[in-house]
Amino acid sequence: MWRQARWDEKLILEMERYTSQGPSIPYEDQFTDIEIEIPGKIARAKPPSIPSLSEVEVVRHYTRLSQMSYGVDVGPVPLGSCTMKYNPKIMDLIALDPRITDLHPLQDEETVQGLLEIIYTTERWLSEITGMDRCSFQPPAGSAGELAGAIMIRKYHLDRGEDRDEMLIPDSAHGSNSASAAMAGFKVVRIPTGDDGEVSMEALKAALGPRTAGIMLTNPNTLGIFESRILEISDLVHSYGGLLYYDGANLNGILGVARPGDMGFDIVHLNLHKTFATPHGSGGPGGGVVCARGELVDYLPRPLIARQGDRYFWDYECKRCIGMVKAFYGNIVPVIRTFIYISMLGPQGLREVSEISVINTNYFIKKLLEKPYYEIPYNPEKPRKHEVVISASKIARETGVTAEDIAKALLDEGLHAPTIYFPLIVGEALMIEFTETEPREVIDIYAEALNRIAEKAYKDPSVLKGSPRNTSVSRLDAVRANHPKTVAPSYKIYHGLVSSTKDIEKK
Repeated sequence: MWRQARWDEKLILEMERYTSQGPSIPYEDQFTDIEIEIPGKIARAKPPSIPSLSEVEVVRHYTRLSQMSYGVDVGPVPLGSCTMKYNPKIMDLIALDPRITDLHPLQDEETVQGLLEIIYTTERWLSEITGMDRCSFQPPAGSAGELAGAIMIRKYHLDRGEDRDEMLIPDSAHGSNSASAAMAGFKVVRIPTGDDGEVSMEALKAALGPRTAGIMLTNPNTLGIFESRILEISDLVHSYGGLLYYDGANLNGILGVARPGDMGFDIVHLNLHKTFATPHGSGGPGGGVVCARGELVDYLPRPLIARQGDRYFWDYECKRCIGMVKAFYGNIVPVIRTFIYISMLGPQGLREVSEISVINTNYFIKKLLEKPYYEIPYNPEKPRKHEVVISASKIARETGVTAEDIAKALLDEGLHAPTIYFPLIVGEALMIEFTETEPREVIDIYAEALNRIAEKAYKDPSVLKGSPRNTSVSRLDAVRANHPKTVAPSYKIYHGLVSSTKDIEKK
């Protein structure tokens, strides 16, 4: 039986009783004669609000927190559409090298030629992988890459004197696609999914017109199905003067096998922090590199990395570009990790990433369907790529146990829950992606746990309604946990909420 540690752990800033001793500097007595005159206008008015804890107190605090957490170092995190895979630890070792971490963005380019060469080489590789001409490392996240791509499309049409204001987005797309399009000034036109799980060609043809700016989609789509008519889609959208934007969140399904550029896409964004070995979630840093081909290269965010002879430099020339979307050069560490990852795997290794991801997904489907509880909507006979969406509608209908209940019960099994209730076109959806890093034994355990939970649902559904019981925190109030008035994104807001509450109580 798996049980998570439970500590009554305070925030480190609340550990007021530990104020006696902080970390000591070796030979600090040798520095007592050094006088440093700090100008009054920049000197602190009062000491910084930093807890004075000893090394052992700090280590124990964070060790206890880690025992209350679940991550990819503990077990699988099969979040569909997010590619939460295990990343080689050598990436951490190299990325944390002081020769990288001590660099400054305002440093003379002549002193960082090695780093710029890495960035230049990585851009060439990503251009080859995607079938694009150039890439910009400016966007710090996938959603930022989406927004940059949508703005590029907007500016491209305006420069041609065309006021196209409609962006076509399939109803199986990531929610951020619609948000990015709307933020870029487009009206979102929803394209329904056909019975085969692919974009409805009839609906697409009916939506296309002189106001069409483009279409945003991913391939494979969020159902894990490859859009087999993508060349026809490309020809259709281009024939109306629109552009194709590729959401790279699902690149693991085709990495090294097929290229968005060869499918007709004009702009691509990749999630370096998902596909190329950067731990993802809860803080980043991310890398939402955006790539383009043809004349759309002129619209990429600046600066771009450039080379003249043996010298590398940042090219800020911007005649039609959309400008900068991040300070300095974007997040460089994910680029370095990408360089190492691609160097280690090579072209054949990248292809195997995709092949093993697809094999793992379809092995899981076969294993899960050995029992009659779950369903695969939309063309269940068709093999899935890197991920699959299963439906617990039958279980919910017959027992009252929902996809959320099943996800919570998985936590009691010592397994991370999958993405649930997405895409919205699947009832009681559980979206699962094992990636290439999980062995068959782990997939067996996960499938057996899902079927075991389903059996419990038919025997006594009330048991599952109380899950999880073995975690450090039991079932949360999902509404309260997500409401803007109650969520606490940082300790500063948390302290603000506590202070406000105390003020209200006093009154």
